[in-house]
Amino acid sequence: MDEKKVLTPEERLAKQQERRKDFAPAEHPAIPLYENAPCYDREKLAKMQRLGVRILDTDDKEERMKLIGEFEEIRDSIKKKPGKLAPVELWPEGVLPTITDYQDNSDLRWNHDPDFRPFLYELLVPDGVQPKGLVIFCAGGDHGYAMFHEAYISCLDFVSMGYQTILLANRTNGCPWKAEDAAADASRAVRYARRNAKRLRINPNHVAFAGFSNGGITGENCIRFFSGDKKMTDIYHDYVPDELDSFYGAPDAFICVYGPRFEGTEFDFTGVVYPPTFFAVGREDKALDNLNYVYPTLIEQGVKVEVHTFAGTPHGQAGVRVLDGYVKYPNFEMWLSLADYFLMDLFKK
Repeated sequence: MDEKKVLTPEERLAKQQERRKDFAPAEHPAIPLYENAPCYDREKLAKMQRLGVRILDTDDKEERMKLIGEFEEIRDSIKKKPGKLAPVELWPEGVLPTITDYQDNSDLRWNHDPDFRPFLYELLVPDGVQPKGLVIFCAGGDHGYAMFHEAYISCLDFVSMGYQTILLANRTNGCPWKAEDAAADASRAVRYARRNAKRLRINPNHVAFAGFSNGGITGENCIRFFSGDKKMTDIYHDYVPDELDSFYGAPDAFICVYGPRFEGTEFDFTGVVYPPTFFAVGREDKALDNLNYVYPTLIEQGVKVEVHTFAGTPHGQAGVRVLDGYVKYPNFEMWLSLADYFLMDLFKK
């Protein structure tokens, strides 16, 4: 019997993109479920995501269509949990500073349609717990299912460690929005946290941004475009600042989980105030090449940097225990406690 050919990551991605044409009509209506994960049953969301992986992995079209039917059945059975938890829109009605020309998603190429409006959820510690600070979480890729395991589950992990958290659903960097638009939403979330610091019981200078993969690039672009004296109107010339714009728009700490900017990408540090930064990357992750490129550029600028790499770990592993039902890479799980120590040391000052 011939051995099954082992595909390169690029070949596997190409196959998945082809299969996604079958899956997209069923998956697209499920995106709001993943991105509003706090409102829905966690186990059902995990089952849908596990099915999604199987759908994109199978070579058998008949099997794929059967699995898509199972996916749709679960998708349509999910109802909102009772409770008052609701999303907070980032921008006032009628306001959304934009430089991206995005008008059509009829081929379902992107997870978000052109009318998508960014929002956030507050996931908070109990009233009797004194928060250590606040962390804003931004998932990778085109968000969608990554919002569930990467950002939402990580929010819950950090809440359990004593942090107030924000789950951010921003316009996604390059998918299809330009870096500035993704960063503007991230900056808006930072300003929101600072404005609400008293209610959230945090020091307004103890706000961190945690980005995974593409979300890490969004986090760095938030720093690039909105730190120091940089303003929204530098990019969006017709934008009318509001009360939130009086608050500083870049984080006090940056947690970048397998998301450094791509190797060779230039970064203009002019006027940038780059905060202390924490990196976590698996040693089987191609993002390690990006880290090896980015790290020296930050050191040259005098940025305080903490770096952790994890043997045997590939890309995209944050929160996946909720899907697998077990911890596949126990060493990588250490990024949580290491990031906690990083922030505690930084925020004690």
